[in-house]
Amino acid sequence: MVFALSTHFNELPSVMNLAAVEVGKHWYWTIGDFQLHGQVLVVSWFVISLITIIIALGTNDLKLLPEKYLQNLVEYLFEYIRDIAKTQIGEEEYQTWIPFIGTLFIFIFGCNWTGALLPWSVVEIPNGELAAPTNDINTTAALALLTSIAYFSAGLRKKGFGYFKKYVEPTPILLPINVLEDFTKPLSLSFRLFGNILADELVVGVLLSLVPLIIPIPIMLLGLFTSAIQALVFATLAGAYIGEALEGH
Repeated sequence: MVFALSTHFNELPSVMNLAAVEVGKHWYWTIGDFQLHGQVLVVSWFVISLITIIIALGTNDLKLLPEKYLQNLVEYLFEYIRDIAKTQIGEEEYQTWIPFIGTLFIFIFGCNWTGALLPWSVVEIPNGELAAPTNDINTTAALALLTSIAYFSAGLRKKGFGYFKKYVEPTPILLPINVLEDFTKPLSLSFRLFGNILADELVVGVLLSLVPLIIPIPIMLLGLFTSAIQALVFATLAGAYIGEALEGH
């Protein structure tokens, strides 16, 4: 993947010069006053459509003894996500959160692997390149904010406004630290996923430009493994935060 680095300097006094640095080129869609990254939305819709088709085919005409590979795949995936939710949230509450945690895991996994496996560079668009949506900070930040909303709503729904007592436990002195912790959770979630996926694509792109034949292959395989782990880490942490909100600080 080729990234262009462009720096624009504003005409300000020398001591006040600020550089606006933009990494990469984007295909912008303008809707009113908003600019959207078109390449991110295109690949995201592709991933969502692909996941929907696979799930629909795997759950169509279910058998007690699965005869289709896709049914086996969907059942295994459901059991895997159920185990993550049960482990992180607990026996009493986990069933409510299986759809949310499952959606996070499957979407992130699909985005990561789609970006790593499909040769998006052969598809020409007006600007930039099609790639994994998770290598865009806007996507990972949105997923992290959804996770924050989820664990806040879980705590408030179960404990009401008593949920906020956790910020002054075990002592009010820890109030700033406890508040800061809730701000750092979405930051760490978004930057961890974004950084790992972007770094993997950059490393593969550099190696392909330097040694285009054999050496990049092990790195690409390692990238697939890392992509799967990142989806698991994100979903597991989301479950852990929800479980923490339900059980207490």
